[in-house]
Amino acid sequence: MRTLKMTIAYRGTNYHGFQRQTNAKTVQGELEQQLSRVLNGPVTVYGCSRTDTGVHANAFVLHLHTEREIRCLNLVRALNGYLPPDISVLACEDTVPEFHARFDCRGKEYLYRIHCHESKNPFMRDLAFHYRRPLDAEKMRYAAEKIVGQHDFHSFCAQATDEMNCVRTIYGVSVTQNGCEVDVRVRGDGFLYNMVRIFVGTLLDINEGIYSPDAIPEILAARDRLAAGRTAMAHGLYLNRVFYDDAEIHGF
Repeated sequence: MRTLKMTIAYRGTNYHGFQRQTNAKTVQGELEQQLSRVLNGPVTVYGCSRTDTGVHANAFVLHLHTEREIRCLNLVRALNGYLPPDISVLACEDTVPEFHARFDCRGKEYLYRIHCHESKNPFMRDLAFHYRRPLDAEKMRYAAEKIVGQHDFHSFCAQATDEMNCVRTIYGVSVTQNGCEVDVRVRGDGFLYNMVRIFVGTLLDINEGIYSPDAIPEILAARDRLAAGRTAMAHGLYLNRVFYDDAEIHGF
């Protein structure tokens, strides 16, 4: 039995997230259907993470098991021939039998894209959040840096309970602007439900003066979702990188 590690990219617009559902179209469901076609038998894939409806991925890692002797390159070519145009297999390789895409993951990086302009960009309609207000990237950058480190992120989780362990470590955050496009990148050892979207929404509220640029520590200390800002729209979010080596996680 072979264990294959596969990296894919997908545009999440037409999918109800990655994870298979019985009553909705998902990335996992589409992949398993086409893999079973190529490998002539039922295939289950195991993803590194879940993504919500409308969220995209630049480099999503999964693994699967097969007894077929097909070359990895031929599998990539065949699978890409059957998959819809909004899902692409980027790489495939044989790996150790015990590899697990989720449990062996050491960290992830998320990217949130903002198109900051009065007019919408028709070429980024479902690929970036359209933000019509003036945006002070330096103010957002100053505020964002206060999230770096190990914290309890109850305030940045949409479904947190008092019993949940919401402690996570953020290794780095950046806010970069290129013309009308603003990218927020967050890298950490793990993320809670809607954590990045709430964080970005809070930064946008800070930009608008709803919160102080120094508000992040107070929001964290509150351990209350109501203490943080809005939840940014799903279509601006990308799972950007997945790390399996601790040495690669730190910095940008």
